[in-house]
Amino acid sequence: MREFSYRRPSDVAGAVALLGTDPDTRFLGGGTNLVDLMKAGVERPAHLVDIRELPLDEIESTPQGGLRIGATVTNGDLAAHPEVRRRYPALAQAVLAGASGQLRNMATVGGNLLQRTRCGYFTDVTKPCNKRAADSGCPAVEGEHHNHAILGASDHCVAVHPSDMAVALTAFDAVVSYETADGPGELPLREFYLPVGDTPHRETALPPGALITGVTLPPTPTAANSRYRKVRERASYAFAIGSVAAALDIRDGVVRDARLALGAVASHPWRAVAAERVLTGAPADAETYAAAAAAELTAARPLPHNGYKVTLMHNLVVAVLTELAEEAAR
Repeated sequence: MREFSYRRPSDVAGAVALLGTDPDTRFLGGGTNLVDLMKAGVERPAHLVDIRELPLDEIESTPQGGLRIGATVTNGDLAAHPEVRRRYPALAQAVLAGASGQLRNMATVGGNLLQRTRCGYFTDVTKPCNKRAADSGCPAVEGEHHNHAILGASDHCVAVHPSDMAVALTAFDAVVSYETADGPGELPLREFYLPVGDTPHRETALPPGALITGVTLPPTPTAANSRYRKVRERASYAFAIGSVAAALDIRDGVVRDARLALGAVASHPWRAVAAERVLTGAPADAETYAAAAAAELTAARPLPHNGYKVTLMHNLVVAVLTELAEEAAR
């Protein structure tokens, strides 16, 4: 193992200052992803800055009626929080669908957003990978890709983002707050992840030296009627092969508002804008739900061995929307 230094700052400014001293420095939250990558040799930081003691572990209501979630809030605490469960149930369900209870008690909100792909070529340093080493190639295009992207990919990378939590946050228009040496900033989550294009090694729009300090959920009444559904290859402790975070506001048999995001289909959580357009103002029925799913998946470009995901995601979207409509009608 490569030797590294370890520091534990007491405030945000101190943490940001430490990161700025050397580009080969990494922030350490729960370590549930970073430490694994260090063991595999994918990440080789010279310095670790432990941020778990920073005062960023609160969940509180905002004056506008939303929720502010600190970056070091654990996934376990997030899923159990009564206001998250009441106002944004799909978010609580998404977090509970990810990993094991032990990992959720360690993993942090900020770290969850920044976790790296679970593509086998990325985590195997004996193989080329454009995400790990720019311009080295993407063997997954011709190789093992049954759980890879069907939307928004490129010849340079076809890996998917593994987060469950980020899918629900994307559906609810979350905003990421961060701190740099130049002061604070914000990024809507829909702009947080960069398109894969020909630079898959550039994953987020965070400025250099930035520390995520929290995530804000705006007031979203529709989110109270929401659901997260995850399909995986075994019943627990497995990454998704497809997931949906959805919310519906139905009045007088018509969809007044719809929020929809897809997971495990692209290099980032995929906001289903085309589907939302079909849903909004349309009758709340099976025909509308099928049309919405079809509209979103028209852009799908599956690889030779993951075409099943198109059918899977179509059926999953329809099933979740149908369940939400039935629940709203009770």
